[in-house]
Amino acid sequence: MQHKTTRPYPGPPRAAALSVLPLIMFCLAGTAAAAQDITRAELLQTLSAAQRGKPIKLTEIRLRHADLHGVDFKGANLRGADFKGSNLSGADFSGSNLDLAVLSRTNLSRADLSHASLYGTVLVGADLSGANLSGSHLVANMRGAKLDGADLSGAMAGANMSNQSMALIRTSLKNASLVGADLKNVNLKFCDARFANFVNADLEGANLNTCDLRQANFSGSDLKGADFSRARLAGASFESVKNRGAMVGLDSAEGVKEAKFD
Repeated sequence: MQHKTTRPYPGPPRAAALSVLPLIMFCLAGTAAAAQDITRAELLQTLSAAQRGKPIKLTEIRLRHADLHGVDFKGANLRGADFKGSNLSGADFSGSNLDLAVLSRTNLSRADLSHASLYGTVLVGADLSGANLSGSHLVANMRGAKLDGADLSGAMAGANMSNQSMALIRTSLKNASLVGADLKNVNLKFCDARFANFVNADLEGANLNTCDLRQANFSGSDLKGADFSRARLAGASFESVKNRGAMVGLDSAEGVKEAKFD
């Protein structure tokens, strides 16, 4: 009986091994990109040393529960930054990149976030009262956030359903307060705004197509040209709204009979 000699496995062919390298490098890079702790003094020093007119890169920094009110972050790249619980009232984030940033429980009252990018940003329980979010890219989690008197006019907060990876993230305004907010021409398509408070808000020309608006309160709001096509409206309140006759898409909305109208 002949015994076969067992040879050690030589490994994958060179071509296959090389094809795995990019994946290995990607994984290593991902593990190395952990959040970097930074002090308030270090942050302010970095910002003051930045060249005027040149965007500064502060990606994945972590500075929680800090007093950063009025700080100028204009145009900064803050992708993945973590400012949880910080005071950012009156701060200037105009034109900044805040994609995937953690801003939950922060004070962003009267902050300037106009034309900022907030894709996948966490703003749970944040205070954005009086903040300027006009023209921003705002596909974010704002569950329970306070946006009373905020300016969201022209904001792009609708999910891109043509891209499946992007469609996994939709704007959430569940239990959020938007009393007296400016939402003219905002795009909230596919958003979740259950139990949201839109009392006395200006929603002229707003896109609420396919939104979940069950139990939301629109009392006293201006709904001229607002699009409710395929929205879910059961339990929503539309009492004393302005321009009710100019609302769009109610014929295709779900739960209209269960909604409250005058």
